[in-house]
Amino acid sequence: MDLYYLPASAPCRAVIMTAEALGIQLNKKFLDLFAGAHLKPEYLKLNPQHTVPTLVDNGFAIWESRAIIVYLAEKYGKNDNSLYPQCPKKRALINQRLYFDSGTLYQAFFDAYVLKYLFQKPIDAEKVKKIDSAFEFLNTFLENQTYVAGDALTLADLSLLATVSSYEVAEYDFSKYANVARWYENLKKTAPGWEENWAGCLEYKKLLSK
Repeated sequence: MDLYYLPASAPCRAVIMTAEALGIQLNKKFLDLFAGAHLKPEYLKLNPQHTVPTLVDNGFAIWESRAIIVYLAEKYGKNDNSLYPQCPKKRALINQRLYFDSGTLYQAFFDAYVLKYLFQKPIDAEKVKKIDSAFEFLNTFLENQTYVAGDALTLADLSLLATVSSYEVAEYDFSKYANVARWYENLKKTAPGWEENWAGCLEYKKLLSK
C-alpha cells in the first residue's frame, strides 16, 4: 500500500510507527509540499483536502493520521492485538487519547510552532499557556501508568509519541512533567519505528531553524 507523506510531519510519523508495530510494509511516496505536489490534480483525486499523510490501500484512499492508524489496526491487526483491542471500553479510552492528541496536544503544537514557521507568527504567552495545559492533562493521564491508555502500548501512545517528540526538537521543555518525561524515555527505547520517527524529527528541526 502507498503512503504519501512528509518525514518531518508528526502525523505521518505516527502512521509509520503504527505500520512498523503491525508488521506492515509501506510503499512510502515523498510528497513535496513546498513544490506544491499536494495540489496536483492526481493527488486531489485521492485527497481533496490535500493534506498528508494519505494512505492508499488497493485503491481505497484515506487521510487524517488517526483515522489511518485505526484503519490499519482494524484491518491488519490480530484479534488480540493490544494496539487496538476488541474491548469497546479499551477502544473508547484509546480513541479519547487520540482525539486529545489531535484536538489539544498536536493542535497546540500546530498553532504555536507550525504557524510560526509557515507565517512567521510569534509564539505568544497564550499559545504557551495552551501547550502547558495540554501537557498537564497528558501528565495526569500517565499518573501511575506506563502507557497512556491502559497497561500496554496502544495506537494512542504512538500518535502521542510522534507529537511529543516534535515538541522536543522544537525545544519545548516538558521535563517538569515527570510522568510525561518517564513515559517518553521509555518509548524512545521500546516503540516500534522510533528511529525513523526521530530522523523525521531532525528534519523538522532543520525547518524550524531556517
